Amino acid sequence: MALESTPMRSPAPPWQPMAFALVLLIGVLIGKTQTGQRDVAYNGTSERGRVVHILDRIERLYVDEVERDVLETIAVEAILDELDPHSMFFSAEELAAMAEPMEGNFEGIGVEFIIQEDTLMVVAVIPGGPSERGGIRAGDRILSVDSVAISGSDLTNKKVMEWLKGPRNTTVRVGLDRPEGSNEVLLRRDRIPIHSVVASIPLNEQVGYIKVVRFAQNTAEEFEEAMRKLDRAGVGSVVIDLRGNGGGYLNAVVPMVESFLQEDQLVVYTEGEHASKRTYEARRNGPWKDWPLAVLIDESSASASEIFAGAIQDNDRGFVVGRRSFGKGLVQEEFDVAGTGALRLTVARFYTPSGRAIQKPYGGEVEYEDDYLARFERGELFHEDSIGVVDSLMYLTPGGREVFGGGGIVPDFFVPLDTARWTAFLTDLSWTGILRDAAFGFVDANRFELEAFATPALLTLSIQERALDHLLAEAASAGWEARGLGRAERDQIAHRFMAQVIRNVFGEEGYHAHLAGQDPTVGKALNLLKHVSHLVVVDGRLTLPVNSTTSNENI
Repeated sequence: MALESTPMRSPAPPWQPMAFALVLLIGVLIGKTQTGQRDVAYNGTSERGRVVHILDRIERLYVDEVERDVLETIAVEAILDELDPHSMFFSAEELAAMAEPMEGNFEGIGVEFIIQEDTLMVVAVIPGGPSERGGIRAGDRILSVDSVAISGSDLTNKKVMEWLKGPRNTTVRVGLDRPEGSNEVLLRRDRIPIHSVVASIPLNEQVGYIKVVRFAQNTAEEFEEAMRKLDRAGVGSVVIDLRGNGGGYLNAVVPMVESFLQEDQLVVYTEGEHASKRTYEARRNGPWKDWPLAVLIDESSASASEIFAGAIQDNDRGFVVGRRSFGKGLVQEEFDVAGTGALRLTVARFYTPSGRAIQKPYGGEVEYEDDYLARFERGELFHEDSIGVVDSLMYLTPGGREVFGGGGIVPDFFVPLDTARWTAFLTDLSWTGILRDAAFGFVDANRFELEAFATPALLTLSIQERALDHLLAEAASAGWEARGLGRAERDQIAHRFMAQVIRNVFGEEGYHAHLAGQDPTVGKALNLLKHVSHLVVVDGRLTLPVNSTTSNENI
């Protein structure tokens, strides 16, 4: 999500009139006048006249029929393309689709589902939702909605969403098929939470782990509860996993960072041509200001994730592990446009506490959307010395660490992309959906046996080989037959498949706990937290001393 902060509710800042003026100008340029007059003479001096004149002449005189709305959309997109990669216009439909995960809830019946063999299968029910209250459980088949049969080759995810989602307090009757028989259940739709913090688990007796997948309206509250859960579990340090987190709201990430800082320490500040400098500082001593902390990032960690990692790094509060982040340091505000949608306009840049802007280059000859491929081709994802930094954008933290602006957050400790763990065959199984579908099929066929296991570890120990045989058989039947699998590749496929099985049986936390057990980035963070007192700054880099007995330990 590109948006960095919610629309202003407080008194209008000084830049807002300028932003509204630009919105109005776009409206004028695309010919939306109060009087409805479209035949405006072009005198060669008025920008308004030029665009309206051209659109009018095209609409009235062009050789073929044209749709003015389409031309107006093209005009708006062309204007925004001249600005930056994150200023965009969204239609009302696009806004609605993006709003749900950021608002933290949607309205429906509360199930996760999969379409398999032309049938709607319930993968899981969301705790506290209408389906759980109505007795629906994982493994149920939904064969009808309001007495209309829905199974068949034309069944799609879009149709299922249209049938089952709906306004709160409306009702829907679903027909279920399960081993003990069929029945119908009347459900009253309700608000269903969409969680941003999907795991909060102890990795060992000392270290906890939290996975955050977005920064939405409810993320700060979820994060605080996740930290309190770890505190109650008795751990005293934490790994915050922001890999793959594309960001979200500024007002979600600030209180999360505050909880690790001392009062008055700077979290971030924003500033733009028409936006005066605005600082965000810790308002109190954070409850976990003394916890050792590691932050995990990768090339898909962006915006609010980079604010979090940058604040921790620049305040010498913890260390960052992984690969260089995306490099999105622009702040958007959202403005309604005549009931047709909204403009998300970049109004400022954000700066980390040391003063660095982390937005990567754009415009001109820069292929902004191809940055990942460029990093891959120059070896940055595999070799730390291939990370490009600009010496003139180097800043120093209070502790003497060198940090760089102009292109994402460079981690204190690099962990390469592990392609050995994602072989071509495993990648094919994942992209084709076979891994996911086979996991559901295996759980569905063995549900009572699998749900009797107390922990994911016990389940894995008992049925991993049988589960892997099931996966390979399903893959072969779909035309993806494995040949010549070595022991290492077989074990890695089994590990990934068991993660999917565990997700179906134990939920998200079990899934992430299982993956963390063999995750090299998590392992690196654990080792560093174990020896955090040995970390020192040498030549501007945070490191374990070469002569330290801890530096060569396996992770």
